[in-house]
Amino acid sequence: MRYKGKNMIDWQEQWAYFVRQWTNNGYKMFLRGLSNTCKIAILGLIIGIILGAVIAIIRVMPKYKLIPRILDKISAVYVAFFRGTPILVQLIIVHYILKPIFGFSVSSIIEAIIVFGLNSGAYVSEIMRSGINSVDKGQMEAGRSLGLGYWTTMVKIVLPQAIKNIIPTLGNEFIALMKDTSVVNIIAVDDLYRAFNLMGGSKYWYIIPYLVLAICYIVLVLIIAGLVKIIEKVMSKSDKKQEKNSKSKGFGKVSQKG
Repeated sequence: MRYKGKNMIDWQEQWAYFVRQWTNNGYKMFLRGLSNTCKIAILGLIIGIILGAVIAIIRVMPKYKLIPRILDKISAVYVAFFRGTPILVQLIIVHYILKPIFGFSVSSIIEAIIVFGLNSGAYVSEIMRSGINSVDKGQMEAGRSLGLGYWTTMVKIVLPQAIKNIIPTLGNEFIALMKDTSVVNIIAVDDLYRAFNLMGGSKYWYIIPYLVLAICYIVLVLIIAGLVKIIEKVMSKSDKKQEKNSKSKGFGKVSQKG
C-alpha cells in the first residue's frame, strides 16, 4: 500500500481504485448483494413472526393436558437453542453438517432464509409472549364466553392487540436481522458485505468499500425505522377513530333513552 507520509493513507488513490471497481462490475455485485440481503432479512422476519406467534401461543396456553405440556417443553428447548447460539454457528451447522448428512439440495440463500427465520422465531416468540401478556385477560374471557375456542380467540382477538403493542420491538428485530445478514457470506451467499469485500480486489484496499458498506447499512436501518414510525402513526389514528366511533355510538344510545 502506498502512503503519502508516515502512517498516512493515500485516500485519492484508494478512492480512484474503488470507483474503477464499482464501474467495472462492482455496481452489479452491489445490486445482487442488496437484493439477497433484503430477501434474507424480510423473509426471515416473516417466518419468524409466524413461527414466533405459534410458539408464543403454546407458551401461554393452559397446561392442564399432556400435549400442551409437551409442546411447551419442546418450544422452550427450541428457544433456548436459537437464542443461546450465534447465528453464524447456526449457519455453519446447517450448511456444513446437516446439509451433507441429509443430502439437502437447496441453495445457500434458501439455507440462510431458513436459519434466519428459525433464529428470528425464537426471539419473536418472547416478544410476542410479552405482547400477549400485556393484553387484558378479559379479552380472552370475553371471546370464550361468546363460544369461541382458545386458538380462535387468541388469533382473532388477542394477537391483533398484542401485535399493536410490539410493533417497535419487531422493528428492532428487523433491524437486527438486516445487520446480521453480513455473516451469510460464510456459506457463499452474495450479500452486501461480500459485494464490498470483493471490491477490495487484489490490492486488499478495504477501507473505502467498508465505509461505503457502513453507509448502506445505516440507510437501510433509517428506512426501516421510518417505516415503523409510519405504521405506528397509522395504527394510532385507527385506534383514535375507533374510540370516537364507540363514544359517539354510546352517546347516541344515551340520548335515545333520554
